[in-house]
Amino acid sequence: MQGLDVTPVELWELRELQKLNLSMNSLCSLPPSLASLENLVILNLCGNNLTNLPPEIGLLKKLRVLFACRNRLTEVPEELGYCAHLEVLSLANNNITSLPGSMAALDNLTKLNLSHNSVAHIPACVYSMRSLVFLHLACNRLETIAEQIQDLVNLKILIVEGNSIHTLPKTLCFLESLELLNVDFNDLQNVPVEMYLLSRLGRLACHPLDKGLHIVHNPLLKPIQEVLQGGLSAFYNYLKPS
Repeated sequence: MQGLDVTPVELWELRELQKLNLSMNSLCSLPPSLASLENLVILNLCGNNLTNLPPEIGLLKKLRVLFACRNRLTEVPEELGYCAHLEVLSLANNNITSLPGSMAALDNLTKLNLSHNSVAHIPACVYSMRSLVFLHLACNRLETIAEQIQDLVNLKILIVEGNSIHTLPKTLCFLESLELLNVDFNDLQNVPVEMYLLSRLGRLACHPLDKGLHIVHNPLLKPIQEVLQGGLSAFYNYLKPS
């Protein structure tokens, strides 16, 4: 919040810098000199006017946290996949349509926020991010979730509300660690009968960040609609094979 439209040249001389907060400025680009901050662990670029991230970002080998939300990004450089220690990545509120395949190598990534973008299909590389615990894809253009979702075995929070998803894959129900599943405000009429396997959801949830299953705000067919009024246990009992 310093009104910066360019970064000070002196900044790139701080070779030992570990945390850099450039959020809420008016930056349109970052110079290749970013690569000189080789000890950077946390980089906050939120709330600028960035239209791209420089490929040199891939040289930040110690980077663990990157916030680049609320910018004007339309794509992500392939080199970001070289930040092997990245654990938290927020690209929310941009104009991104996909992610480069190189990001499949981000084995340490636990939290990915791609909400409020223009993603029509969950990028293939996401299904290779086996350490993901948190995946936020709300308010995109999704119509389906691929069966490979079952590969994200550590996933605890999956948020896909506000899309155009019309069906959920059976394999989603095999994510036994899920504690929060938000599929509200989609086009769901039915659910997989295997959904009762998601025992850690615990309850039907209302508040967006509450743990549990968020599903009632969909054009669900009868009798599912009525059964849900009895809570999650009634819903699961209805789905279980007799």
